[in-house]
Amino acid sequence: MSENAVKCAKYCKVLIVGAGAAGLSSANHLLKNGCTDFLILEARNRIGGRIVSIDIDSQKVELGANWIHGVLGNPIYELAMGSGLVSIINIPKPHKIVAATEDGKQVPIDILHEIYEAYVTFLRRCEEYFLCQYIPPPDILSVGEHIELERELYLEEMPESPEKRIKQLIFNCLLKRETCITGCDNMNEIDLLELGSYTELQGGNIVLPAGYSSILGPLTEHLSPEQIIKACPVRTIHWRRKGSISAGSLTTVEEDAEGDSDDSDKTVTEAPTRNFNVKIESEAGEIFYADHVICTIPLGVLKEKADTLFSPALPTYKRESIERLLFGTVDKIFLEYDRPFLNSTISEVMLLWNDDATTTKASMKDVWFKKIYSFAKVTETLLLGWISGREAEFMETLSHDEVADKCTEILRKFLQDPFVPKPKRCICTSWRNQPFCRGSYTAMAVGASQDDIENIAQPLYSDPHQSKPSILFAGEHTHANFYSTVHGAYLSGRTAAQVILTPDSPQEIVMESDSTDLSAWIQGISLD
Repeated sequence: MSENAVKCAKYCKVLIVGAGAAGLSSANHLLKNGCTDFLILEARNRIGGRIVSIDIDSQKVELGANWIHGVLGNPIYELAMGSGLVSIINIPKPHKIVAATEDGKQVPIDILHEIYEAYVTFLRRCEEYFLCQYIPPPDILSVGEHIELERELYLEEMPESPEKRIKQLIFNCLLKRETCITGCDNMNEIDLLELGSYTELQGGNIVLPAGYSSILGPLTEHLSPEQIIKACPVRTIHWRRKGSISAGSLTTVEEDAEGDSDDSDKTVTEAPTRNFNVKIESEAGEIFYADHVICTIPLGVLKEKADTLFSPALPTYKRESIERLLFGTVDKIFLEYDRPFLNSTISEVMLLWNDDATTTKASMKDVWFKKIYSFAKVTETLLLGWISGREAEFMETLSHDEVADKCTEILRKFLQDPFVPKPKRCICTSWRNQPFCRGSYTAMAVGASQDDIENIAQPLYSDPHQSKPSILFAGEHTHANFYSTVHGAYLSGRTAAQVILTPDSPQEIVMESDSTDLSAWIQGISLD
């Protein structure tokens, strides 16, 4: 490494890796408690992580995080309310779902309601294994297997008929929808005993009228631009040595716990005489020293790069937990039209494909689109489709024009209308291909548990006698109850910052309230 590169080295008390919800939450908590000696290193050229709002058809739409999940006890909701980002008077829109088969026949609404209610009951029973410590039936390990067993028992008394077949197709559609909610390819991947580990906050899903990205305003209003270094992906986090990492001597040889030397940058100039616990190298060769690092790198990137990202490597228990957890792909397809073509009373079209719940041996290019379970209206001229798993990953390899053509073909088929227009614009997300996330959010794979989340969240110490950890971990994948959510990421970031702030002797820590002002939202706000 050149001397000029080392001259540009930066020094601070805390380095925060990632400017998503977790990283910004950490920074805010440090600021509120008087700690300004920190830097945020963000790999992208923007902040927000998996929070991305864009304008389509004069409407804010979400490429990433879609809703604030719940009201009571949700710090993101409280932040939005305190900043005037939530619409107090929110008149619910009529929600009429039409379920259609491939030959264009609409399913009677009473059948749709019947199967939906049965499905929700099956799902709640799955959650009870975690909540009540029940023992599942023999050889039933996954949520998908359990729901399939319930479905067979539910339908077995019915004689073979077109209606029974339609009920089977509705179950299949709801399972595909569940893969998008959970973040997986197939519900057979999700551990039955851990489904109930996710805690659902009361109050429904809340949409921010100005877009989810508007929450980034109050999260960054007190940060100075100099405290966020964008377009700075991290190459290596050096965290454990026999002695501290010295940034003050003219020649420094670093030794890891096994005694191996690292003399790749012996010359250090114009540096304060100071020892640090952590050194970070960026992909561009920049060097940063700190006492503590809060690592909010997403689970998908940890799965891909954990073995090379940390020097020395992470402890075995952490690497094994990273491997066990699932980080699925969930993508969105937005179709924008010049004019409306769906009946104004219809808000969503459910697609009842004539296939089994899982893809057959057919080539992926011939079946990927069958994972799209519905098209829902965002506006009269904007439709949204969701897709997950391997099919979503395949879709990411296609051009937006190819996706638009296929979606047009689907809508014409299910609506039995050859005049459904091709959209004037198609926008597809590509979360699996994004190098700084490599997927969408965390899920409990078969064999994984809350222990794995807690293992990943466990901080690392450079020295057994160290009073504060060198590396702390935050992000939705480090919250044992709120994984996969923005509020889980936010809370984990705040917790990591609090660990650093906690003094050796008792002292007041400034925390924002976790209790919602009930009177503020009971009066007229829609919770649906």
